Amino acid sequence: MNREKNVATSCYFPFFTNFAPTMGILYIVPTPVGNLEDMTLRAIRILKEVDVVLAEDTRTSGILLKHFDIKNQLLSHHKFNEHGTAAGVVGRLSAGENVALISDAGTPGISDPGFFLVREAVKAGIEVQCLPGATAFVPALVSSGLPCDRFAFEGFLPQKKGRQTKILSLADEERTMVFYESPYRVLKTLEQFAEAYGGDRPVSVCREISKVHEESVRGTLTEVIAHFKEHEPRGEFVIVLGGKGEVKSEK
Repeated sequence: MNREKNVATSCYFPFFTNFAPTMGILYIVPTPVGNLEDMTLRAIRILKEVDVVLAEDTRTSGILLKHFDIKNQLLSHHKFNEHGTAAGVVGRLSAGENVALISDAGTPGISDPGFFLVREAVKAGIEVQCLPGATAFVPALVSSGLPCDRFAFEGFLPQKKGRQTKILSLADEERTMVFYESPYRVLKTLEQFAEAYGGDRPVSVCREISKVHEESVRGTLTEVIAHFKEHEPRGEFVIVLGGKGEVKSEK
């Protein structure tokens, strides 16, 4: 009798001592940069199935979720609070919840919040899955006509401190370079590039990617600067700049 009880206990007890909750998954979900048809079926499914969606701006993302009939909890997660909220998110993931991270447009982590949370999740041993999807610089780069087998993604330049230093540090970069820029600074940026690299450097400036008024202006820096002096820059911009030694193709 005692022997049978001891055997039963020894079989039963380890089951509880080794038990641990299954960790959740952190999904990085790209959202359209323009046309809502760029949203993938997988992205819609994930946003419906996770326990919570982290959004850069809950108002902007609320419109997106409503369009796709996604009824899920939205929590704010942006560059001003990500260091404070990351620990709580990792805690929820560790407890078994699945979490999706989205930004206002494009792929989180690409000039948007995302890197810090992903790093903390990886450090905690949590699985991170990034869905393929929309991002602004890839179509701008591929359609530029400049070499895209090797390139340097620089994102946004510093607005003030360190800006000129950064521009000059790229003078000898031989790869095609990609920058994000706002309509308020794009002309200034192009002029600074021309001053630092020469006005004959080839460039493609793409605006409003995947939107109704999408446009690419290609030529030398001098030519494209002249264009935007005559036509007021509007929309969000991607500048694709030829590397050192790149020569404008003959028409």
